[in-house]
Amino acid sequence: MRVHFIAIGGSAMHNLAIALKRKGVQVTGSDDEIFEPSKGRLDKEGILPDKIGWDENNIHDQLDAIILGMHAREDNEELLKAKNLGLKIYSYPEYIFEQTKDKKRIVIGGSHGKTSVTSMILHVLNTLNVEHDYMVGAQLEGYDCMVSLTDSAPIVILEGDEYLSSPIDRRPKFHLYSPSIAVITGIAWDHINVFPTWENYVKQFEEFVKLIEPEGELIYYQNDPALTKMSTLNKDISITPYQAPTYEIKNNKIHLNDEATYKLQIIGKHNVENLKAAQLVCQNLGISKREFYTAASSFKGATRKD
Repeated sequence: MRVHFIAIGGSAMHNLAIALKRKGVQVTGSDDEIFEPSKGRLDKEGILPDKIGWDENNIHDQLDAIILGMHAREDNEELLKAKNLGLKIYSYPEYIFEQTKDKKRIVIGGSHGKTSVTSMILHVLNTLNVEHDYMVGAQLEGYDCMVSLTDSAPIVILEGDEYLSSPIDRRPKFHLYSPSIAVITGIAWDHINVFPTWENYVKQFEEFVKLIEPEGELIYYQNDPALTKMSTLNKDISITPYQAPTYEIKNNKIHLNDEATYKLQIIGKHNVENLKAAQLVCQNLGISKREFYTAASSFKGATRKD
């Protein structure tokens, strides 16, 4: 399998390139500029481009796929040659779906809190030794790559960004994942340069709800009126509202009173709300509340490592 990345230097793109290299895929890439930490990470994996810039000679009929980054232009010479050769061209989220279409896909969406909820789920799954793949939108402490794709993991945890997929695919990224379980943490108008009105922005989340697989589940923050309204749009799924469970603060620690008392290291109501969303996801995966909160007690926060 041979894959070429056009615009490999972005955070998401270089992490996907590394994940595929580790999976045994032959990876090449190009970009007009590559900065740290992407440059060092690509170099360490042996897939840093030999030279900076675009070169149509990088594109040939022996490639199985092109993965196109958001920061490439539509008139990019490599992209134009790939089109002329009839090569399969994927956006980043399209290729993530291609690699995970036979797995149970858990997609975490929302204007804020996506990384936190995703990180909480990953922490618990790692602590309990539950095999999983993942894609998260920040380089987290304890991880040397923010994407993991294997043939064996039956589930994948995906952070669902609503930003556009590629220069030639203007769909929001999270529209391409077709979730088995979807979380929406809340909606606050974002990406105003792309979604010029509140109504247009909300519509992207409504479409996301409609794209949840039949017999899937939507887990949503119940105190958001827009989410409550759209939660019934997909009649083929179950819906699970959530809010922060009862808690109290003692000795600078949160004690969560969710059927039992658990001592947690996170702080703030927003984090407790995020943790509840993560708990409901893990419950769907067969993890009990006691198992979840015991594992979550060592979670210190979604610390980024850039």
